[in-house]
Amino acid sequence: MSVLVLLLALCLLLWGGVLLAFAAPLVARWREPVLRCPVLIIESDDWGAGSPAQAAALVRLSGLMQGVRDSHGRAAVMTLGVVLEVPDGARIAASGGKDYHALALADVRFDAVRQAMLEGIRAGVFVPQLHGQCHYWPEAVMAVAQTDGAVRDWLCAAEPAATEDLPSHLQSRWIDAASLPSRALPVGAIQRAVAAEAWAYQAVFGEQPQVAVATTFVWNEAVEAAWREAGVNVIIPPGRRATCRNASGQPACVDVLMLTGERSLAGQTYLVRDVYFEPVLGHAPQRAVDGLQSRSLQGRACLVETHRFNFLRAPEASCVALDSALRQALAACPALRFTSPLELANALHARDAEWVETRLRPRLRAWRARLDEIPRFRRIAQLSGLALPLRLLGGAA
Repeated sequence: MSVLVLLLALCLLLWGGVLLAFAAPLVARWREPVLRCPVLIIESDDWGAGSPAQAAALVRLSGLMQGVRDSHGRAAVMTLGVVLEVPDGARIAASGGKDYHALALADVRFDAVRQAMLEGIRAGVFVPQLHGQCHYWPEAVMAVAQTDGAVRDWLCAAEPAATEDLPSHLQSRWIDAASLPSRALPVGAIQRAVAAEAWAYQAVFGEQPQVAVATTFVWNEAVEAAWREAGVNVIIPPGRRATCRNASGQPACVDVLMLTGERSLAGQTYLVRDVYFEPVLGHAPQRAVDGLQSRSLQGRACLVETHRFNFLRAPEASCVALDSALRQALAACPALRFTSPLELANALHARDAEWVETRLRPRLRAWRARLDEIPRFRRIAQLSGLALPLRLLGGAA
């Protein structure tokens, strides 16, 4: 008996050491709100100034979303990450490529695109979000264009430019990526740029932006503070904040990791978006469904990232894939609810009992399902034997 007691004591001591070593991420995931039911939001970026073909794509998507409803009768929701300008190629070309000129979303040439957006908003299926005045930092693109013919041709194109055609590192708005590794922008320049784009957003949509998602998920604390001044209360990140592009042009300099419901230093609520569904890249509907089921086990909302290029390059196939994903999601999770990021953030902040779980056992199950994502924790828990009691805890009824 004494040997068994000693072994048990050693196990408890070992397990306590493991739990202590991982205390911060374990506690953070316990504090993270647990949702009572599955939640799905389709998040689509890059809409706005650009190809006139967006108008037809948006009309079709609006009809598609209105045709899919949850058990509460709510139509599926798609956020539109809005870009408010593209280069005015004709004017830039007329300057010999020396001066930057913008073609704004408010321009008459984008009347049909704006109208399609606004009609979808009135129908309750589109929710606009601030993606940026433009999908690049103009001075950086202009600097590169002086030596890069492809970028110069992109800037001077007669038709509205597709920002997807820029080199990836130049698509980041909140850094100077004219050379790599990128350099930080002056805080004053960030503040002025955010104020200007918030004004432009309000001119189109009639209200201040309340939700923002940084282009290419590269931004910093100064951007968050400026967003807050502009009225932004919710930020959509991928679970981490990259603040630069490294020498290879990849997002880097990660300075913050975050979970849904956590707050920025400026006070905004983070809602993590980490499921990716790009039909043009070969993603099948099941990918979105798998993401939903995984996040539901974790008591989390499933924010699915998709981009406009899917619905411009292959509109028929991409719409069929999205419709199938939504319907398969409802079949897999009959209690599924559709909502908007702002509504979700408000429910989490208020700990709304209709949305947020307060019972101990469901919270324990969700917490256990979140633990495997902690780097190295799963392997160490298995080696130490801690995985067994945690598995029993996660299976508690």
